[in-house]
Amino acid sequence: MQRLHFYLVLSSVLVLCVSTLGAQNTQPYPSKSIRIIVPFAPGGGTDLTARLVGARVAESLKQSVIIDNRPGAGTMLGTELTMRSAPDGYTLMIASASHAINPTLYRKVNYDPIRDFQPITLAISFPFVIATHPAVPVRSVKELIANAKANPGRLTYASSGTGSTNHLAGELFKATAGIDLVHVPYKGGGPGMNDTIGGQVSMIFGTVLETMPHVRAGRLRGLAVSSGKRAAFAPELPSASEDGLPGYDVTGWYAFLVPAGINSVVLEKLNAEMTGALEYLPIKEKLLALGAEPWPTSTQKAQAFIAAEVTRWGALIKSTRISAD
Repeated sequence: MQRLHFYLVLSSVLVLCVSTLGAQNTQPYPSKSIRIIVPFAPGGGTDLTARLVGARVAESLKQSVIIDNRPGAGTMLGTELTMRSAPDGYTLMIASASHAINPTLYRKVNYDPIRDFQPITLAISFPFVIATHPAVPVRSVKELIANAKANPGRLTYASSGTGSTNHLAGELFKATAGIDLVHVPYKGGGPGMNDTIGGQVSMIFGTVLETMPHVRAGRLRGLAVSSGKRAAFAPELPSASEDGLPGYDVTGWYAFLVPAGINSVVLEKLNAEMTGALEYLPIKEKLLALGAEPWPTSTQKAQAFIAAEVTRWGALIKSTRISAD
């Protein structure tokens, strides 16, 4: 009799546990705070974009969104942390073009940018401005290419570091035009910009936001933007492809990702929330004022774009033997 009573009690406990787990699993998403990992220090473009979008999503979902800055190892620290997180929709990451570049740029990367992550949406895109010091005797991309061909290895260009997007923008420019430019890497965009303004470096592939004030003040000469079309922030500049280098198209970009394996219903909810935030007029206006264009997409389009970027930059890095190690 005592044994029967024991089994009845045990059965009741098991039923209660299963019921509790079932209730937890059927809780509507989200039922707690959401974290967005930013693999950069506070204050940069990724951080600002994550905070703008995160604040709008928090308001819509009635849940707090926490921004978690995890800089280090060329964004790989924060990226690995995201990969190891549960694919439950409560840990997100904002990625930059480094996400597609690093697996080829570094010898050891502990994640696959496609297999280990699921994009939610692309976030923004932004072109680079191809700008020269005023003493360089060129006023267009055509003239720049002609000058470089006549003086191979004489023109130099600054970047924010080996393997950065603006470094690769320069290498792709060289390969597409068939010219020789000398790369001068700096630890960040600021020092490279200063030396270009000072004339120590011939030219730079700088972001629209940091470069155009110097162009408009006459400290630099803007030749073109690197994107396939003109930029809203600098409509006076042609695209490089329309000004002597057909097919050249380079933009920086950010995207929101989650670890692979996320539930499709949660993924679609996140996509709806984040694309809605990027289309929200006050956020669009703030991003456009910073020289960036909001780029809300489907999850499928974001996945296809990032896969194409991995292939594109991987081929360039291998062919030019660029390495950050």
